[in-house]
Formats: sequence, structure tokens, C-alpha cells
Amino acid sequence: ERWWTGFGDTTLDGLVERALDGQPSLQVAAARLRQAEAAVGVASAGRLPQVQGTVDMTRQRFTENGPYPAPLAGSYQWNNAAQIGASWELDLFGRERNTIAAALGQSRAAEAELQAARVLLAANVVSAYVNLGRLVENREVARQSLAQREQILTLVRQRIAAGLDTTVELRQAEGLIAQSRVDLEALDESTSRARHALAELTGQGPNALEGLMPSLAPLHSTPLPAGLPADLLGRRPDLRAAELRLRKTLAQGDAVRASYYPTLSLTGSLGGSSSALGQVLANPVAALGSGLALPFLNWREMQLQGELQRANYESAAISFRQTLYAALAEVEDALSARQALARQGEWLEASLQAARRIEALYEARYRAGAATLRTWLDAQESRRSAEVALAENRFARLKNQVTLIKALGGAA
Repeated sequence: ERWWTGFGDTTLDGLVERALDGQPSLQVAAARLRQAEAAVGVASAGRLPQVQGTVDMTRQRFTENGPYPAPLAGSYQWNNAAQIGASWELDLFGRERNTIAAALGQSRAAEAELQAARVLLAANVVSAYVNLGRLVENREVARQSLAQREQILTLVRQRIAAGLDTTVELRQAEGLIAQSRVDLEALDESTSRARHALAELTGQGPNALEGLMPSLAPLHSTPLPAGLPADLLGRRPDLRAAELRLRKTLAQGDAVRASYYPTLSLTGSLGGSSSALGQVLANPVAALGSGLALPFLNWREMQLQGELQRANYESAAISFRQTLYAALAEVEDALSARQALARQGEWLEASLQAARRIEALYEARYRAGAATLRTWLDAQESRRSAEVALAENRFARLKNQVTLIKALGGAA
């Protein structure tokens, strides 16, 4: 269940654990689970004998003008009574049993939904952390580019003093420095927003993660076997919850059908009454009995209940199929993207190496006076774009890993 530890980053592990401990969305899901568990207890109590007890103490004044003779007429008297009774409905056709099964199915579905919320929250935290790492790396590329362009500006000024360059090259160098500073400011803003989003996911204040600068380089993607077994989808909590809700509707339908049959109840009571409290049970009266209910006489209500249960079952079955097809599609999409991103990463690495060689060649040509400054700057921009593209590919591959794990229900 701690699949995120496979990335090998202890800081990330701590952030995910913190989010799972205090995220309000998980607390809501946990509250729903407690409600469903309580409903199981209520349903189970229906199979046990029901015991009731009553005690009545009444002080009454008898009218002088009524039918009561002396000494009752005009006096105050106590009338006390106590009774205990029990009833037990025999579950002859399984109505109570299926009611409990339906409540238990709902409870297990709520448990699966809580697990689904945990998987989703962990995936969101990992994705936010990886996104922050991407922005940090992009900012480092932009910072290095600014430092390099400042060095170029110094070189251009020296060449102008030596009569080798003109103010055209000077303005080009100054313009690129201004653009680099704009890029840095934009990346700083995006990085701050990414930190705030990650802090919110982990239940902290907006500025709690100031200074956090994760790197994508240490994070590693988990290798996969040649083929993934389809039963891994059984780990998906949302698919499991859909299945359990389908089972719940089946049990509810069985309970409704069982309610069409006669119900037999056994009852018993023991009690007494007296004007003296201590003599209430001196002459107890006991009673035993049974009752037979014939609900099938309410034909129209039974018909409507049957239609309602069929509609509930059809809805649950459709929901299960939709969840299953969506799960299959998510896994297939993630696997296809994984292969494509791996191939793109190889090509981007080769492109970066070529861009670095071209930049070095144009730098040497410019210093020798065989190429213009604009040509060298364009080569620098191409190399910088290749670095950013490779970093974006690493980010996409890590995010794809998270997507695949989430699609498999947390299976790493």
C-alpha cells in the first residue's frame, strides 16, 4: 500500500504520509465508512429477539360524584404497573439475512471507496511533487542561461572595445539578458504556486514548503514485466467498490422478494399491576402468542418495489461495466504512453548531445570571427530548448508511472 516509496525519495514519502494522515477528503470518506459499519450493526440487530420493558406509575384522584363508593370517592390512589415483553420474527425466507448482506456490501463498498480516495490522494501528491521538481529543473536551466548570457555581454563589450563588434551585437546580448530575467521571474512564480498546491494537498499552510527544491534525477521509474496480468485490475478500489455495490443491490432485491412471503412472529409478555408499588409483581400475568402477516395481499406495492429493485440492479450493473471499461482503457493508455515516452527520451537525449556540439562549434567560430553573434545565440537557444524538452520528458515519464500505478489500484 506504500507504492510511492518505490521512487526512492524520503522527502516524498514524508509528504504523502502527511497528506494521508490529515487530508479532510479522507476524513469524509472515513466518516462514510463508519456510517456504513453502523448500518450493518443496525441491520444485524433485527435478527435478534426484541425486548421491551414498561413501568407506569400514576397517582389519581377519584371524584366524589362518580360511580366510585367510599372510601375511593374523594381519595387519592396510586395505580402502578410493570411489564416486560419480547418478540422474535422468524427469518423463514431470508429477508433479514439479505438485509444484513446488503448493509455489509455497502460497508465494504465504503471501505473500498476510502482506499480509492487514498490512492488518488497519494497519486496527486506524487504528481504535484514531480511537477515541482520539473519547475525547479527548468529554473536551473534558465539561471544557467542567464549567467552564460551575462558572460557573453562581457565578451561583446570587450570585442567592441577592440573594434571587433558593433552596437548591434551589444543590443542583441542585452535583449537576451532581459528576456532571461523575464523567464526566471515567470518560473519563480510558477514554482511558488506549485509549492502552495503541494502544501495544500499535504494539509499545511501555503508557505510551509518554502525552500523545497526536489530534483527529478534521483527519482527512478519502476520496471514492468513483459506482460501485466489482467487480475491486477482487481486491486483497483473503485472497481471493487462498483462490484460490491452490485452485490448490495442483489442482496436488496432478495430481501424485497423475501418480504413478499408471510412473516411469523413469536411474542411473550410478563407483568402486573397494583396500587402498592411493592405488590406490582405479586400476581403476575404472562402471555405467549404468535402472529402471521400476509404482505402479498398488497400486490400493487409489491409490484412497484420489484420494479424499483430491478432498476437499481440495472443501474449498478451499468456502473460496474463503465468502471471496468474505464479501468482497462486507463491501463492500456498508460502502457502505450510509457513505451512512446521511453522512445522519445532516447531521441531527445541524442538531440541534446547534438545541440551541445553545435553550440560549441559556433562559439569557437564566433570567437575566431568566422560567425556572427546571432548564430551563436541561436545555437544556445536550441541547446536550452533541448535541455528543457528532455526535462519535460523525464517529468512525463514519472507522471506516467504515477498514472499507471493509479490505474492498477496502487499496484507497484
